Amino acid sequence: MLHYAIVFIVIALIAAVFGFGGIAASAVGIAKILFFVFLAMAVITFLVGLMKK
Repeated sequence: MLHYAIVFIVIALIAAVFGFGGIAASAVGIAKILFFVFLAMAVITFLVGLMKK
């Protein structure tokens, strides 16, 4: 998940440099969603790991 979020941020930066504002905004939105999904999954995995010990 984090890998895909970074890829979309890079796409957004490249699109912004070349003046494609709509594509850049969409890519940033997707990257934000993926990043927060990654954070939620990481926290859940950490808590489940603590409970199993």
